[in-house]
Amino acid sequence: MPSTENGSEGLPAGGALRVMGSETEYGIHAPASPGANATYLSSQVIAAYAKLTRERLHASPGAGWDYTDETPLRDARGWSVRRNQAHPDLLTDLEPVLTAEGVALANGPTELELDGDQEPALMNLVLGNGARLYVDHAHPEYSSPEVTNPLDAVRWDSAGDAVVLTAVRALSSDSERGPINLYKNNTDGKGASYGSHENYLVPRAVPFTDLVRGLTPFFVTRQLVCGAGRVGLGQDGRTPGYQVSQRADFFEAEVGLETTMRRPIINTRDEPHAVADKYRRLHVIVGDANCSHVANYLKFGTTALVLSLIEAGAAPEIEVHEPVGAMHRLSHDTDLRETVRLLDGRRLTGLEVQWMYLEAAAKLAANAGVAAEHGGDGHTATVLRLWERALTDLDTDQDAAAGYVEWAAKRRVLEGYRARDGLGWSDARLGLIDIQWSDVRPERGLAYRLLAKGSLERLVDDREIARAAIDPPPDTRAWFRGKSIQRFPANVASASWDSVVFSPPGSYRLQRVPTREPLRGTRALTEQLFEGHKDIQGFLDALLGERHT
Repeated sequence: MPSTENGSEGLPAGGALRVMGSETEYGIHAPASPGANATYLSSQVIAAYAKLTRERLHASPGAGWDYTDETPLRDARGWSVRRNQAHPDLLTDLEPVLTAEGVALANGPTELELDGDQEPALMNLVLGNGARLYVDHAHPEYSSPEVTNPLDAVRWDSAGDAVVLTAVRALSSDSERGPINLYKNNTDGKGASYGSHENYLVPRAVPFTDLVRGLTPFFVTRQLVCGAGRVGLGQDGRTPGYQVSQRADFFEAEVGLETTMRRPIINTRDEPHAVADKYRRLHVIVGDANCSHVANYLKFGTTALVLSLIEAGAAPEIEVHEPVGAMHRLSHDTDLRETVRLLDGRRLTGLEVQWMYLEAAAKLAANAGVAAEHGGDGHTATVLRLWERALTDLDTDQDAAAGYVEWAAKRRVLEGYRARDGLGWSDARLGLIDIQWSDVRPERGLAYRLLAKGSLERLVDDREIARAAIDPPPDTRAWFRGKSIQRFPANVASASWDSVVFSPPGSYRLQRVPTREPLRGTRALTEQLFEGHKDIQGFLDALLGERHT
């Protein structure tokens, strides 16, 4: 029987609503210190934001991370990798510790003192908006709080840009070290790639093989709608040219557990961060980091719709021959005429595959009653409309698409420089412009300048983003997590997606409060609790007595 759930009790099935969130690793560069330890620099971004938050709250800046329920070695295909056989990059259930060589993993404290005059390194911080800001390998990473719709996904993902911008502004006042610049992109142009991941809650009852079958053709072709564009072909970018996706060339497998090596189109990490026998968290690693609001919105919205198709047993029945190679070829063809071969012998363009998914999603949403402009769920109709618009414009008028499809917008900027200065695609100046596109400083980043001018369509304004950088979304457990840190900063010892650990005054024992249901702990369920108890002990007594989370 096909599932009628969408992974989130209380949200209508068949459309674009579900629990979702983003993870963004930012490229980092210190122009005045080219040999600096990137992991240490990343830790200073976290420390700078912690200091500013401490000054604003007049208390502890936020909580550390609770690793209790992390299970990074469990594979959705039914087994777990042995720890002694796992690559160290997979061991994300241990606190990272900064060393002279970079980052190691150990059960050590969060804040460490380095030798000499260096400031303490801060590796983890849970923020008052419910997000996590931390060091992932050699990059600062912002993981957004959980939200329930693609517009909020854009809002709280953009809040991450505001958070790290605040940190680098503070660091830029350190004239001795010089500025630290951050870039919302996925490659340094020299062979290194870093991630922009998405997370979606899906029912455990949906077979993982159904997810693989339904998502693979979609992910191979989704880049045409939400790719961020990139100068250079191949992982090291040495072959001249321009392509649709920042990430496509870095994928080498169809299905797998890894995220930093032999990257798979479908990631199998089975780490639900929720009630394990009820939910699974689909960890999506194929996406680009988007500065374009519409591209980001379509990334989340179309994927949510395709998950609804799979859960209803209504996904298009197509299989791509050699999907990894197909993903590379589609990314390299900005004319969008490249075809992919299906196992049944047909050859379709990437746009034709996307149309198949769009038409199936529109039919399901209409049957479920969630697609109406008035009376629907408030989001599905918009996703369907923008998806159709993007596919139509990309097929007939790419210049029109350049107002909101990111790779097309970036290409238009680059073509302007090429025409003005007579530059070939091998010219290093184009690579520098590519990187400048994603600079998080609004006066420097080309994408942010286009957003400010209205040349790139925007869906949320700066005031909304600034608010989201401080406050959590009201309709998920992130509200409880964030408000606990805001209200009782000195008494939250640590937190995670599915827990908040309190340190009651006068007690040596910590009190761990599970938050395994993503749609509990909301403002509607807990605001009165926060308002009615200003002291931590009364709050905990009431909380543990009533179990709002």
